[in-house]
Amino acid sequence: MAELSVVEEDITTLDVDAIVNAANEALLGGGGVDGAIHQAAGPELLEACRALGGCPTGEAKITPGFNLPARHVIHTVGPVWQSGRDGEDDLLASCYRRSIEVAAENGVTSIAFPAISTGVFEFPPERAAPIAIKSVRIALREAPGIKEVVFCCFGEESAARHNAALSSA
Repeated sequence: MAELSVVEEDITTLDVDAIVNAANEALLGGGGVDGAIHQAAGPELLEACRALGGCPTGEAKITPGFNLPARHVIHTVGPVWQSGRDGEDDLLASCYRRSIEVAAENGVTSIAFPAISTGVFEFPPERAAPIAIKSVRIALREAPGIKEVVFCCFGEESAARHNAALSSA
């Protein structure tokens, strides 16, 4: 079983096989984590993303990492929070599951996730952290090649929520 950990760092600096980008459906860059990843990876990432033709919410696609320490970037599109009654929980869980599946299909052994959808997409962070941990644990059952999963948090509160979810899951 993979080792799961929580860190409070800049995801673009992590030396893992793949980092996950919390992207928008166009995959053409944006703000927050998405903007930081595009800036750190260089303009080649934008060109690679253009070739993918977008990505639906809840799905994931992979590109090279270009100028990042990570060899790959797995782009996933999280749900925009509406009311909690529009399938947001299931879509968020799918982001984590599909990212693990894409990672496994591409020989990734270590992967780092941001807190998907908890920024500009306004998914409640206290609700998102347990979904993230549970979804990854379930997906890892079918991905024995993945040995390390890092939940890379922006800020102490996010790290505390993920650590609490990790301890109680």
